[in-house]
Amino acid sequence: MNFDAIVIGGGAAGLFCAITAGKRGKKVLVIEHNQEVGRKIVISGGGRCNFTNLNVTAENFISQNPHFCKSALAGFTPQDFIELVRRHKIAYYEKTLGQLFCRESSRQIVEMLLTECSKAKVRIMTGCTVTSVSQDGCFEVETSQGTFTSAKLIVACGGLSFPKIGATAFGYDIARQFGLKIVETRPSLVALVMEGKAYTPLAGISMEVIASTKEQAFRENIVFTHRGMSGPAVLQISNYWRAGNPVSFHLAPETDVVKHLTASRGSRKNLGNLLAEILPQRFATAFAEREFENKPLFQMNDGEFEHLAEKLTDWQVKFSTTEGYDRAEVTLGGISTNELSSKTMESKKMPGLYFIGEVVDVTGWLGGYNFQWAWSSGFAAGNAI
Repeated sequence: MNFDAIVIGGGAAGLFCAITAGKRGKKVLVIEHNQEVGRKIVISGGGRCNFTNLNVTAENFISQNPHFCKSALAGFTPQDFIELVRRHKIAYYEKTLGQLFCRESSRQIVEMLLTECSKAKVRIMTGCTVTSVSQDGCFEVETSQGTFTSAKLIVACGGLSFPKIGATAFGYDIARQFGLKIVETRPSLVALVMEGKAYTPLAGISMEVIASTKEQAFRENIVFTHRGMSGPAVLQISNYWRAGNPVSFHLAPETDVVKHLTASRGSRKNLGNLLAEILPQRFATAFAEREFENKPLFQMNDGEFEHLAEKLTDWQVKFSTTEGYDRAEVTLGGISTNELSSKTMESKKMPGLYFIGEVVDVTGWLGGYNFQWAWSSGFAAGNAI
């Protein structure tokens, strides 16, 4: 069967690309290997789908070419997607930092996309595995449900994160088949594993910090795990973390640490009790015991107080690895942006071949940015095919 365009991948980017092209009168087929489309949308945001962010800029994305995403983001903005959500009467709310979530269920976003696909006469095939792709005048896509041809082929099958819902390296394999370069991939927006002895007894404790590397700093919560740390601040910093480089934590961003410590000089209370005034009790005690002797304050000298103040404002923690693709929300790296047109997402080497969404070397921060990249890159390609 012949189509104007075949989209491999029925996730956020693939469906939105198909909708955009279908509205322009194109005959579009979406091939999804799962039994249902939008699996990652359904589980996102704790089941409520953080579908965009009010404050999207190119600075919220990581790529070897930081300017690549600008054109697509300008072509289809958060406000454009919000208007679509409103038209479908999906209630939403702003959580923090511009993050928009469905009030009820992430399935509403999937249903909205399916309704739009139906209006645009997009054909969707689920439970359909692509076995090979070739190009000889047109693209020929062999699948478990037959062979299909098209003038255009859009690869929207995501990255390596969440293999339990079907993530594979297939998008990268197609890119390599046609000679495109891949920026090295790794798990991101992911919990980190502490080097050495973790604070295992503190698992579940949450506290607000400023987490920073040389490139970026984020003021949000961390959550201790059995093996290290998670929480929004750690997930954000995982985009910038490199093995061997420590992450700095300001443990008491609301407190003038030096002033607080100075006021307690000479006190008979233990260090752990003092720290519990500005930090969670269990962490304060463990921190005092591990980083210092948990002794009475009057026994501490000037050097120890200076060292304590430094530790509280710049606690250097080394991590050995991440929790891996099983726990990662996104894949960092992907199809090199040098290989693609920033306006259309089309391959420069192979006319008619497009790559959109997470499979491309554009990775957003936590907070709806990756969904916005899916909508924007899908829209760009959908308008070009």
